[in-house]
Amino acid sequence: MGPGRLEAFSDGVIAILITIMVLELKVPASHEPAALLGLWPVLLSYLLSFLIIGIYWVNHHVLFHRCREVNNAVLWTNMAFLFCISLLPFATAYMGENRFTPFSTALYAGSLLLAGVSYVPMRRVVERQLAHDPGYHRIGRRAARKNYLSIALYAASAPLAFVHPAITLALCFTVAAVYFLPNAWLGEDKT
Repeated sequence: MGPGRLEAFSDGVIAILITIMVLELKVPASHEPAALLGLWPVLLSYLLSFLIIGIYWVNHHVLFHRCREVNNAVLWTNMAFLFCISLLPFATAYMGENRFTPFSTALYAGSLLLAGVSYVPMRRVVERQLAHDPGYHRIGRRAARKNYLSIALYAASAPLAFVHPAITLALCFTVAAVYFLPNAWLGEDKT
């Protein structure tokens, strides 16, 4: 089986996750600007999760764009990854509604860590097919570096939520920023 059906299914799941998250944004009862400003934790949580899910979607697309064959290993590692990111809407809403309490923020970071870890076996299974694709080696090394860096930052950020939740949020936003930085930042060329 080719990757088209898997990509379409995964795209659908990711679109549903983003839709679930946006539906969690409740319109304030008051028309006063202060009521809208009171939603800042929910909006910030949504922004961060939207960025991270968007990054996963882009990386998933790049990975499966070169995938030649979908076998059971690819299917099941993809399902495990989709399961892990499907937990993000809950963790996002929980953290935002609880206004970044240490536990809710640690739970959110733990959810991000789980998603990051679940991406590794999926990436490796697909990359095995690309062993002889010279065009993918540079992209693959960059993707692996960013993936492992994000896992390390998420792993550090979860317990740091109990020191101060702002540290965790800063580390999570740092992960998102890493994917927008030029590749030279990671010691690579600009291609």
